[in-house]
Amino acid sequence: MEIRTYLRHFDYALLAAVLGLIAYGMLIIYSATRSDPNLSSPYYYVRIQAVAAIIGAVLLIIAALIDFRGLRAYRLHMYGGIIGFMLLVFVIGAAAKGGQRWLGLGFFNLQPSEVAKIVMILVISSFLAGRQRGDLESHTTLITLGYVMIPALLVFLQPDFGTALVLVAITVALLFVYGTRLLHFIIMGAALAVGLLLVIEVLPAIGIQLLKSYQIDRLLVFLHPGNDPGGAGFQLLQSKIAVGSGMFTGKGLYHGTQTQLNFLPEHHTDFIFSVLGEELGFVGVAVLLALYVIVIWRGLRIAIISGSMFGSLVAAGIVFMLVFQVFVNIGMTIGIMPITGIPLPFMSYGGSSMVTNLLAVGLLESIHIRSRLMGNRRYALAKAAG
Repeated sequence: MEIRTYLRHFDYALLAAVLGLIAYGMLIIYSATRSDPNLSSPYYYVRIQAVAAIIGAVLLIIAALIDFRGLRAYRLHMYGGIIGFMLLVFVIGAAAKGGQRWLGLGFFNLQPSEVAKIVMILVISSFLAGRQRGDLESHTTLITLGYVMIPALLVFLQPDFGTALVLVAITVALLFVYGTRLLHFIIMGAALAVGLLLVIEVLPAIGIQLLKSYQIDRLLVFLHPGNDPGGAGFQLLQSKIAVGSGMFTGKGLYHGTQTQLNFLPEHHTDFIFSVLGEELGFVGVAVLLALYVIVIWRGLRIAIISGSMFGSLVAAGIVFMLVFQVFVNIGMTIGIMPITGIPLPFMSYGGSSMVTNLLAVGLLESIHIRSRLMGNRRYALAKAAG
C-alpha cells in the first residue's frame, strides 16, 4: 500500500497536540536549567531532550506504519524480553539518586521500566482480547494480575515505586475496559490497602523495611508538609510556593524566583509543572491542560472507533497511562497526591519517558489508520453490494 494512503489516515490533531507538548516542555526545561552553573551549555538538557524526541519520532513513525494487530503473536516474546531487560538492570545497570534503573547504550540511557509500560499494555490487551467475557472471570483476573506482578515487583525493587504504581494502575484500567465485575475491583482495592499498610506500618515495626525511609517520607509528607519544612517537606512546600506565586499570568519566563534561585529541587524533571505554574501562571497551565485534553480526546476516539477488541484495549490503556501520570504528577506538585517521582508526559526531562510516550502515540496512530482503512473497505463493499 502506498505511503500516501497511510499519511492520509493519520490523526493529525493528535500529532499536533503532542508536538505542542514537546515544544512546550523544551521551553520550560530551558527556562529551568539555563542558569545552572554546573552545565557546560544552557542548552545541555534541551539538546538531550531533543535527541530523545527525534528517536521517539522515528519509533512513532515505525509503529504507526506497522499493523498493530500482528503484535498479538509476540505477546510472550515481549513479556519475556522486558523481564530480561529489567533483570539485566540489576547486573549492569547504572545507579543514580539511590536507584539502579538505567542501561547505558553509549549515546542513550534506557530505562526498561518505562518501556515496560507499553509492553504490559500490549501483553495484557492481547491476553484479554482473546478471552470471552463471562468465561472464567476470576481466572482471567488472576492471570492478568499474575502478568503484571513480576515486572511491577522488579521495578519496585530498583527502587521505583512510581513506575510500579503506573503498571498496576494500567492493569486495573484494562480490566475495567474489558468488563471485569465490580466485586473484583473491591477485592483488589482492599488487598492494595492492606498491602500498603503492611509495607508502611506493620513490616517496619518488626524490622522488615521494603520501602526506604525516604520513600515513606515522600509518600506521607503531602499530608503534613509543615511538620518537616527543612527535610522531607521542603520540596513540596517550595513547589506550592512556586505554583501559588505564579497567579494568573506568572512571573515571566526566566524570572521564577523559586526556580531560578534553585529553591525548587528536581525542577526540570518531576517538578516541571511547578516551574510552568510559577513562570507562566494560570494561563500557561491552561494551555498545557488544553493540549492534554486534545491528546486524551483523540486517544479515546481511537479506542471507540477501533475495529477490534485488541485495538480498543491498547488505545484505552495508553490513554489511561497518560491520564494517570498527568493527574499524579500535577497532584503531587500542588500537594493533593503523594510524591512518587512520576514524570509529566512529554514535559519532564527524561529520554526514556519521551521515547516511550512517542512510541505509545505511534501505536495510537497505527490503530487509527487501520480503523479508517477498515471503515473505508466496509463502505466500499456496502456501496458495491447496494
